[in-house]
Amino acid sequence: MAHPTEHPHVVVHAPALDGSRRVTEGDETLGIATHVDDVSEILRLADLYVTDISESGFIEWQGGGPDDWPGLSEHHEEA
Repeated sequence: MAHPTEHPHVVVHAPALDGSRRVTEGDETLGIATHVDDVSEILRLADLYVTDISESGFIEWQGGGPDDWPGLSEHHEEA
């Protein structure tokens, strides 16, 4: 069985106004995440199994890392 030499390049984009983050591989949108667990599930559904999302070398986090999910939840806490 041949082993791929390159890992897919997955991008978790900067948070939108509602705190959700788009997850893409190349030009393809894999899904929309509202929590780091969503990223794991989106990757699993795309057959991209990652054991440690925050330490994976092929995930590019834009606009914050795996712990950064700003948005409406912050506004609800202030009310």
